[in-house]
Amino acid sequence: MRHGVKTPKLQRNASHRRALLANQAVSLILNGRITTTLAKAKALRPYVEKLITLAKHGDVHSRRLAIATIHNTAAVKRLFAEIAPVCADRKGGYTRIVKLGQRLTDSALIAMIEIIDLPKEEVKEEAPATTEATA
Repeated sequence: MRHGVKTPKLQRNASHRRALLANQAVSLILNGRITTTLAKAKALRPYVEKLITLAKHGDVHSRRLAIATIHNTAAVKRLFAEIAPVCADRKGGYTRIVKLGQRLTDSALIAMIEIIDLPKEEVKEEAPATTEATA
């Protein structure tokens, strides 16, 4: 019976699921937003929100727990230095899931998960392509 079991299995065994969620958490922390399937985004949300709550505590024990969870020191540094101060006044709900539609190849539902309070990074505008022929 599945009493009290809220985490979806994602058709993976436990070690593969832990590695998948840790890798996606690192990508989300480093990039601010990622695009993945809806099921993975829904499984990733509580995982990342618990890490952000740990980072808000800011003590050494929380840092060690975060490193033990995601095994990436660069992501942990960004989590504690940049993301935790931005989310300090928010009591929860640090991430947002936006549904994007279906993937063309297998019709899987695609979603974007992002950290809400991160500032929008400047988008580099590309130079317009010229149509003039060079002589």
